[in-house]
Amino acid sequence: MPDPECSRVRSSLPVAASRFGTYGLAGAGAGAGAGAGAGDRDVEAAVDGPPPVVSSLPAPPSVDVPAAGVATASAELRRVLRGPSGLGTASLYVARREEPPPTPARTLTPPPPALLMPTAHSTLTPSSALTPAPGPAAGLTSVEGVPVPGLYHHPVVEPDLVRVEEVSRRIKSWALDEVDLFPGAWEDEFDGFSVGRYMVACHPDAPTVGHLMLAARLMVAENAVDDCYCEDHGGSPVGLGGRLLLAHTALDPLYTTGEYQPLWAKSLDSDAPRRAYRSAMEYFLQEASASQADRFRHDMARLHMGYLAEAAWAQEDHVPEVWEYLAMRQFNNFRPCPTITDTVGGYELAADLHAQPPMQRVIALASNATTIVNDLYSYTKELASPGRHLNLPVVIAEREDLSEREAYLKAVEVHNDLMRRFETEAAALAATCPVPGVQRFVRGVAAWVDGNHYWHQTNTYRYSLPDFW
Repeated sequence: MPDPECSRVRSSLPVAASRFGTYGLAGAGAGAGAGAGAGDRDVEAAVDGPPPVVSSLPAPPSVDVPAAGVATASAELRRVLRGPSGLGTASLYVARREEPPPTPARTLTPPPPALLMPTAHSTLTPSSALTPAPGPAAGLTSVEGVPVPGLYHHPVVEPDLVRVEEVSRRIKSWALDEVDLFPGAWEDEFDGFSVGRYMVACHPDAPTVGHLMLAARLMVAENAVDDCYCEDHGGSPVGLGGRLLLAHTALDPLYTTGEYQPLWAKSLDSDAPRRAYRSAMEYFLQEASASQADRFRHDMARLHMGYLAEAAWAQEDHVPEVWEYLAMRQFNNFRPCPTITDTVGGYELAADLHAQPPMQRVIALASNATTIVNDLYSYTKELASPGRHLNLPVVIAEREDLSEREAYLKAVEVHNDLMRRFETEAAALAATCPVPGVQRFVRGVAAWVDGNHYWHQTNTYRYSLPDFW
């Protein structure tokens, strides 16, 4: 049984990395949820307390580390942390420091080898600094569903039932009443998706239900585009590029002449996916900074490019090489979801820090691993659907001449390798850039990774495992 005293936020970072440095998080802002009406604000007061993330992380034990073993920031990272320099920049600082304050040497102990072996239920303990919040989600409990045997993952705290129910109520109201997202015949599928449980599990540090709703609307809108344009509900690879481009203008608006602007604006209400994109983005912009919004648009463009690659292969009846499939999956993946973890958490990771190559590696590896989780849990569902659905086990079986079972088990190992790389890169980033916003953002991405697995494991309405063990 999982330890009932474990913290609410379950990070995938190795223990040493999650304890690197003592840095206050209290400065993170926590605004009110976007779009909440008077009635929602009453509920907000009942279900929202202080964000369930404590204000600081403990320092690791004092250990003497040889100079050669101390990780140092790159010149580019030092420049970012130091801030702008040159003529005309002195006025930007009340008290200017030419160099960032020195950071005491810390040791980052890699996880022991046993923790890197695939197990049916990994119990790598995250930082003990985070204490349980009061309420239903204060301890780990047993959950439905069986994890993929051998899959490297981390247990999570059972999501707060009050928040789950409130997000579920609000997202369904938004889908039905605001954007007319789906016909009545699809209602069971919508309910079975369990949006509330998904979002609360993935964003345990969200300060309010309103912040959770930012992620929930975008998640539902993205799935509407996938279902209606690409997959189950009328989707087709034929003409997909034109549909995606027009839908993308609901996120990244068109600027054109007075004659044609009204025609474009009217088109945003022409189908359910565009209505959902437009509305979800409008809510998101009420909380997100300009930099956060542009970051999200960029990641959605990545997603749409991945959709197009998969569609092209479907039209050609082409099975890509395994490495080609993984390249496509780096674009057609969950990245837009963890990349907004700071907006949902009520704070902002500075654009320069987000753009650093180490941070980009961490985000990419996390997103790739979570997407392979989807391939594994949706495997039997996709096999039962008409046509051939590309997923990692199918591609491995075809390209490496393996049985279905052998290919599936190898796909589990691919996922585990991606998870180990993610944790290694996250630990290195924590060591070289001990900045509060970076620390919290990486923890948020790790929490999203764990919550995503939890949702797939427990969503027995959608998923079941193959009989390979």
